[in-house]
Amino acid sequence: MDHSNNSRQRQARRLHRWVVPIAAAPLLLTAATGSLYSLLLEVNIDAFWLLRIHTGDFGSLNLQPVYPVLLGALTIVVTGSGLMMLLRPAR
Repeated sequence: MDHSNNSRQRQARRLHRWVVPIAAAPLLLTAATGSLYSLLLEVNIDAFWLLRIHTGDFGSLNLQPVYPVLLGALTIVVTGSGLMMLLRPAR
């Protein structure tokens, strides 16, 4: 039984290490563009192009229909794999 718990934690750690860098880029991009857009609006600068990037429109690559689902799924996987590593079973 102890072997299966170690194996599960190893799998969670492997998944976490693989997904975090992939998930961090779009999450940070979304946070940065949303914050910057709001700050620029406060000084009466309408940088609509930031809002387009914020919602997943990257010019020739338009991910707007799936971008929120993608960000949500990546967040759930990162959080779930992190919790699996954090919440070890009692020994």
